[in-house]
Amino acid sequence: MFGKKKNPATYDEKYLLQELMMTKKAMYTAYSNLDNVTDPDLIDCYIYQLNSEQKRYNYLLAKAKESQLSTSGF
Repeated sequence: MFGKKKNPATYDEKYLLQELMMTKKAMYTAYSNLDNVTDPDLIDCYIYQLNSEQKRYNYLLAKAKESQLSTSGF
């Protein structure tokens, strides 16, 4: 009558989604910091930070898709 009950997310799935959210926030912070600096060394620093966060985000997103987690909003 009500269909299948969805299984609640496991601890690992919740952790993965939390890491995705934190990494997404870190990317936005890196973008913001990059927009607000003029020193060449700081620009390089934020570019490296942004690249690192993007790679981490892509990795976590792929893991979430492997686990068939809902990644809408990410």
